[in-house]
Amino acid sequence: MKRTVTSLILLLSLQFSFSQTNELIINSNIKLPKDSIESTLLITSVNNFLNSIKTLNENNKYILPSERIETIVLLNQLYNIQNSKSFNDAIFYKPYLTNIINLTEEKYLLQLSYIGINKNTPYIKIALELIAHRVNQSFLFSSTLINNTKNWKTFKANNVVFHFKDSINEEKVMSFDKHHALFDEKLKLKNKISELYLTNNFVELLKLIGIQYKSDYNGKKEGAISSVFENKKLIITGVNNTLDNFDPHDLWHNRLSLAVSKQLINKPIDEACAYLYAGSWGMTWEDILKKFNKEVLNKKDNDWLNYKKHQTNFGDSDAEHLMIDYVIDALIIKKIEQEKGFSAVLELISCGPYEKENTNYYKTLEKLTGITKQNYNKEVWKLIKNEKLLNL
Repeated sequence: MKRTVTSLILLLSLQFSFSQTNELIINSNIKLPKDSIESTLLITSVNNFLNSIKTLNENNKYILPSERIETIVLLNQLYNIQNSKSFNDAIFYKPYLTNIINLTEEKYLLQLSYIGINKNTPYIKIALELIAHRVNQSFLFSSTLINNTKNWKTFKANNVVFHFKDSINEEKVMSFDKHHALFDEKLKLKNKISELYLTNNFVELLKLIGIQYKSDYNGKKEGAISSVFENKKLIITGVNNTLDNFDPHDLWHNRLSLAVSKQLINKPIDEACAYLYAGSWGMTWEDILKKFNKEVLNKKDNDWLNYKKHQTNFGDSDAEHLMIDYVIDALIIKKIEQEKGFSAVLELISCGPYEKENTNYYKTLEKLTGITKQNYNKEVWKLIKNEKLLNL
C-alpha cells in the first residue's frame, strides 16, 4: 500500500529531527520521488549506506560493485565525519539531504551536507554528491568519479592507466612507468594495477569524487588522495593535469601502501626510503647528499640522536623540507639492504608508527644491525665516513 509523499516527509521529520545517530535529516522542501515506495526505499538505502561508513570498505554491501574502488576514495573522506573536537562531540555533524535529482529511471544524484549547530550557528563539515543506483529491491551507491570523467582520455603503460582531460606529458609517463616497475620489483608487487586521474588542483580533484566543500581543506590548493582495493591502487592528483610535476618520491609512498599496512609503517623510515630510491622535490638522492654535506656536515658536533627525536629541516623552505634524520635513516637503510637484502629493510619499515622515544625503532635496528641507542652517534659517523661525505 502506498503512502503519500507528505506523510512520508512528516514521518521522516519526526523520526530524524531529534536523532542522535547517523540518520538522514530531510528538510520539508525536498522533492522526493513521487512513488512513495520508491521514496521509502531510497531513503532507507541512503541511511544504510551512511551507517555502513564505519564498516570495512572491502565488505561494504551498499557500494555499487562495478565502482567499488572509485567509491572507496569518497568513503575515506567520510570516515569519522560526525566528530567535532572543537565541540567535544562525537556526533556533532548531522547528515542533511539537500537535493535529489532523477538522472535516469534507475539512477539518482543525491546532494548531502553534514552540518552541526551550536548556539543557533550552523557549521558545515562537508557538502557532497553521490549517485544512487536502483538494483532490484534496493539502491547501491557510487561516487561521481566515473560519471564526471566519462569523456576523458586514457593512456595505458604496462600496469598503469592514466586518465586526463586534454593532453599528457608522455616523457613523464615513461618516467612514471619506469619507477612504478622498479618499486614494484623491489616490493615484490605482482599484477598490481594503478589507475591515475590527473587534475589541475585540489578543488578540481574533490569535485571529481563528489565533494563540493570540506572544512578540513580550507585554503588547500594542491594534494593527492588515493584508495586501494584488491590488486588495484587508485590515485587522484591535484597538482598538474599533464603530469609535468611528477615526483617519484610520492609514487614510492603509494606503492609501499600496497605492500605494508598503513598501521605498521614507520614514517621516518618510509621517508628515508623515498629519499634513497626516489629523491625528493625534484632532487635525486645524490643531490640530497650534496646539500646535506654542505648544510649539515659543516658542524662536527652534530647530535644524530637529537635529530631522531627532534626532526630538523635543512631544505630551502618549510614547504620543500628535507629532514636530517631521514638522510641518516637512508644511510642505515643502504647498509641494511647491502648486508641483508630488501626484506630486512621492510622489517625496519614495518616496526610501527613513529614514537617520540623510538622504542620499536631502536629495538628493530639493533636486531638488524647491532646499532643501539647507546652507540647510535658513533655508528652514524662511521656510515658518513664510509659514504665519503667528509674528508675525516
